Order: sequence, then C-alpha cells, then structure tokens
Amino acid sequence: MNDKAEIAGILFDKDGTLLDFDASWGPVNRMVALIAADGDEALADRLLTACGMDPETGAIVPDSLFASANTREIAEGMIAAGAKLPLETLVPRIDDCFAEAARLSVPITELEPLFARLHRRGLRLGIASSDNERSIRIAAERFGILPYLDFIAGYDSGHGSKPHAGMVLGFCAATGLVPAQVAVVGDNNHDLHMGINAGAGLKVGVLSGTGSRETLTKSADAVLSDITALEGVLG
Repeated sequence: MNDKAEIAGILFDKDGTLLDFDASWGPVNRMVALIAADGDEALADRLLTACGMDPETGAIVPDSLFASANTREIAEGMIAAGAKLPLETLVPRIDDCFAEAARLSVPITELEPLFARLHRRGLRLGIASSDNERSIRIAAERFGILPYLDFIAGYDSGHGSKPHAGMVLGFCAATGLVPAQVAVVGDNNHDLHMGINAGAGLKVGVLSGTGSRETLTKSADAVLSDITALEGVLG
C-alpha cells in the first residue's frame, strides 16, 4: 500500500459495496434462475445452487458466480448446470432483469452525502461492476451520485472483466491518474485482485457483501465493516 495521502481517486464496486447485496439481489437471482429453467422450479433451485446461492436461505457463497461474475459468466454457469435457454437468449434476458433490479435496489447507506463529501475533497470517483453499464447508471441516478462520477464501467463497457486490470486502467485514462493513486473498494476478491493486477495504491475490502474477513484479508490493505468507514481510512 502506498501512503494514504497519495490517493486521488476511488473506484467502487457496486453490489455488496454501494448496494445491500441480499436485499437488492436475492429476489432477482431467483427470478433469473426461474427464467433460465423455463419455469421449472426444481431446476431453478439447482441453478441457484450452481451459481452460489442457497435456494432455502438465500445465502451467497463468497467468490461464487452470483458473488462476483458478470452476466455472461452467470449464464454460462447456469447452462452448464442444465439451464434450458441458449446463451444468446439467456444473456440479454438476465441483463434486462438486472437493469430492472437496479430500480429496486437498496443502498448500504445514504450515498449522495458520502459521494458529495468525497467529491469536495477533490477525489475522482468511479464505479466498476460486473453488472451491465445500464444497471449501474440507473442505480447511480436513483441515488443521486451520477453527477459525482468521473467513470462508469460494467462488464459490457469495453474495459474487460474482473479480476483483470482493465477497469482500473480505464478509470485512470478517464481521470489522468496513475494506478498508484487509486483506491479500489469492493466486497469480494474479484474486486481486490483487479486492484492488485492494476497496481492500485490501496485495496479496501468491505464486509457488507458476499466476502468475509477471512476471504478478503489476504488481498486487502484494509478490511472495513462497510463504506461508511472509508473516510477514516483515507485520513
């Protein structure tokens, strides 16, 4: 980790970091599985399990497909587990579900005041998610943080997918920063490994999503309860 004073930009993950993962995604994951199963409820339960969600409790396995994968990877996982729809049909249908879910998502905290404070400090701000870009923009507009964002990247934005470095490098290109000036904040190892692969100056894990202190500690410079503690880490 570089000196905290050098951090000039923050690249946030979305789900489990800015948004309450269980409240926002439990119902939509069930809906996606039922679509992929063509209405077969028993198969839908098997698809949920294959992607890392307990059909009974809704609990998500850390670093599973539902925890960290993009739409195409989730669709491929469901097809491998017996989904009845072909990939070219399933991917856009999942993206549509995820975009609609963004209109119903629940934030971890009041996001607008937090982003306003970070913006006033002169920090450049961005969101990098395995969700599609349309969903990110819908959520950012809903919660009043779109004016503070210098960069938005989904799996379909042309910067590659996590845990590769492309989204961090895209953020740097958009803001004029270098990776050592960037803090990457996320709830799973795909986020932290993206930061490591890009050479980010600070990798922050949050316990508000699918990761645990045990799964995040090895790859993070700091592990926080959630993003409400982030300003204390920045100094």
